[in-house]
Amino acid sequence: MADRDRGPVVRMADLGPAAGVAAKRPVACGVVSGGNRTELERRVVRAAGVALAERKFVTAIDVLVGVGWLQPAKVAEWRQGRVDYLERAVIASLGKISTAMRCFRAWARARGLKPSETAYVARTRDRRPLRFSKTGDPEIERADRTHWVSPELSDRKRARLAERQSRPPQLVVISPVNDFTCSACGSLSEGPLMMEDAGPVCLGCADMDHLVFLASGDAALTRRAKANSRLSAVVVRFSRARKRYERQGILVEEAALDRAEAECLADEEARARRRERDALRRGDQDLELQARMAAEIARLFPGCPVERAQAIARHASVRGSGRVGRSAAGRALDHDALELAVAAAVRHEDTPRTRC
Repeated sequence: MADRDRGPVVRMADLGPAAGVAAKRPVACGVVSGGNRTELERRVVRAAGVALAERKFVTAIDVLVGVGWLQPAKVAEWRQGRVDYLERAVIASLGKISTAMRCFRAWARARGLKPSETAYVARTRDRRPLRFSKTGDPEIERADRTHWVSPELSDRKRARLAERQSRPPQLVVISPVNDFTCSACGSLSEGPLMMEDAGPVCLGCADMDHLVFLASGDAALTRRAKANSRLSAVVVRFSRARKRYERQGILVEEAALDRAEAECLADEEARARRRERDALRRGDQDLELQARMAAEIARLFPGCPVERAQAIARHASVRGSGRVGRSAAGRALDHDALELAVAAAVRHEDTPRTRC
């Protein structure tokens, strides 16, 4: 990302109290204008709209990820305290970032969204505050960590959302693929580790070696063990095939795990009945999504037969498939997402296949 200290610096005009931060954010040369600005505004509005439809609130991070300037993997590294400030990971000039943030906040105010300041702390033992900007200016930091919440939510739900978003994030423990040397004690280890500023740290040096491992698979047991444990951590392992970290389970106190197992045995039948009801509810939701998606596909492509639109919608919206219809954009009936689903259907069903 462009250095704030490089190039001529100008001050943006004051856009009012809610956007006062725009005047404090220095902008390097290369301010967005004309047709490029219009295109950027369109991308910002689309990214913000998709996030709002999905979660009923939207953040500056959602916009930066949505327009393609910030990779989710870099956000994860920043949350783990491995990136000094988030701007370092954004692949856009300060002029573009400033313009995008002004467009985002103007859009949020025009939609009547409610600002909610949220704390961001690192997934480290010291829980230090995370920084968005290189300068660390208080007004810039406050604006960037502010979430914009849908006015459809009641005051109670907004308060609960703000409380949930401000909770300290779960600690992350890595199950290493190879042996490592602990940066604290210098010993060679093959067990779980935590990443600190100085490097990998074994659980003994992190004062977490008394925790026991609970593998993923039982959501109720995991939830209750975590709630009963004063200290817990998520265990992840890097998948070389998928090129990403995948959750393996959690570390919790042994007494908390014993108590959680007893609680799960006590209400096993009630949870089984609840699972059946949830399965029926999800089935109804899937049918409703397929109907809305098919209707929108038929509207976007008037020449598409109704039966074909319904088939495309069923295929694209299969739960757990990872297809475009199950993405946030697909469930929000974003036109680009639906066009991708139609294009995929045409490519797989109507394009002649040739053998090499």
